[in-house]
Amino acid sequence: MTYGTLMVRLELGRSNGRLLEAAGDLAGRSDAGIIGIAACQPMQIAYGDSYVPGELIERDREEIQTEIKAAEAEFRSALRTRVSNLEYRSAVTFGSVADYMAREARCADLIITGVDRNASFFDSWRPVSIGDLVMQVGRPVLIVPAATDRLRLARVIVGWKDTRESRRAAIDALPLLKRADHVVVVEIAGEEELAAARTHVEDVVGWLERHGVVAEALACRSSGDEATRLSNIAQEQDADLIVAGAYGHSRLHEWVLGGVTRDLLLRADRCSLVSH
Repeated sequence: MTYGTLMVRLELGRSNGRLLEAAGDLAGRSDAGIIGIAACQPMQIAYGDSYVPGELIERDREEIQTEIKAAEAEFRSALRTRVSNLEYRSAVTFGSVADYMAREARCADLIITGVDRNASFFDSWRPVSIGDLVMQVGRPVLIVPAATDRLRLARVIVGWKDTRESRRAAIDALPLLKRADHVVVVEIAGEEELAAARTHVEDVVGWLERHGVVAEALACRSSGDEATRLSNIAQEQDADLIVAGAYGHSRLHEWVLGGVTRDLLLRADRCSLVSH
């Protein structure tokens, strides 16, 4: 199992240089092609007492087209000498940007993106919610912190819960786990569940070994804050990457993510691979 095609989500109106360096690094290890993708919604027109001048709307359209072309130029300039198979896709959509990217992901094995950022009032329609993307895309999503330009994936933590999402994340991450030097499967549990957690992680370690991945099992007592506990374990292990399932449910069409997932998406200080 390997990643044959990577899809990189490009942000408009800002440099994606570090993210493209990281994507190129992974593509080189996997001999993969890369699809760059950029999309946003145009300026929203509020009806009622508000009035948006026509020239402002036209200027927004022109800026979007300029930024889409600039993102493509940066994408091709950064990768054309490193990746033989490059493709670029873009769209201006009145619908959900996450929906558009999820549809386009049908031709990719792995989505690479930066972390969520807070948009200003004036460009609140530009960014895509990474949480929405993870829940809809049907592909693993590799989230790369802004300061990262090279993927150091030697030491990996697999954050385990005995759920469908964790099983999906573990198998989606196999191409990376097989390249890692050190893998630890971690489950955080309460006192009464600790024995069962040990059984879970030992089973996962055995499954990984049958796929050629040498791993260590670690069941840890919960401190009440799983996100902080997992982050501390990752720091103790000097982990380069955290693999985890993304947990959530739909409430009034809004994805509500669990604490660990939200922490990985919004406050990432190391790479994470999440699947739903």
